[in-house]
Amino acid sequence: MRLLHHDGTRDPTCWPETAAALHATGSVVVHTDVGSWLPAHGDGGDDPYVLRLLGRDRRRMERMPHPRSRARFAASRLFMKHAAAAVLDAAPEDLELAYKPGGRPYLRGIDQLDLSLSHTEELLVIGLTRRGRIGVDVEHSDRRMLDLGTQRQACTPHELQHLEDIPEATRNTALVRMWTLKEAYSKAIGQGLRFRFTEFGFGESPDRPGVPRLEGPDGEPVGGDEWAFHSWPAGRFTVGVALHDPGFDALSSVAPVRSTAR
Repeated sequence: MRLLHHDGTRDPTCWPETAAALHATGSVVVHTDVGSWLPAHGDGGDDPYVLRLLGRDRRRMERMPHPRSRARFAASRLFMKHAAAAVLDAAPEDLELAYKPGGRPYLRGIDQLDLSLSHTEELLVIGLTRRGRIGVDVEHSDRRMLDLGTQRQACTPHELQHLEDIPEATRNTALVRMWTLKEAYSKAIGQGLRFRFTEFGFGESPDRPGVPRLEGPDGEPVGGDEWAFHSWPAGRFTVGVALHDPGFDALSSVAPVRSTAR
């Protein structure tokens, strides 16, 4: 799996690297600047193209009280639809986003592609897979967590000991990395923040340094080979990814979505 950057170009012919990465490995993660996808004027509420792509999400956007929130919401939905359209060989306006209980997005009528979205004020990240389920999360790498009690609410005993054992200057960065992996994993299993973060942790296998692995509270590996985890820097941000591949079949075929427009 690869982490790619997209410059915000909406032309569908400018996504070949994303489509090629997914078709080669079954999964891809793409990040982009929020500003590249913001509506050209205002929050997009009077832009016919934005409204057409939002579809049913238009009503959700209109209920948001702040213009900046509406604009970021529109940007994230445009980015999701364009990224999914690139790997489905479809037009973005032919795709319809829907939401599972808890808010996890999915593409209505397309069960061979799973997706996950995360964002900050400045960055959008989407994970796409045809292998199984995917979860992504992004945070500022320098987000202050260590002195706010976050580690006591989010870390297992083994993780707390690990933070004590590493140099003080690296502890906050390590905690941010743990947090993004936990968020990504809980999104992939459909639990979000409802899953207690102190009940599972992340470490590294001695024979695979730098590669995250899922662990129990005691630091022992759990989860089996069907789970894969990644943690990448993206400029000033940290991106965490959790991928579940049940391994039942070969890669699911992502069939093109044909336009139903008349």
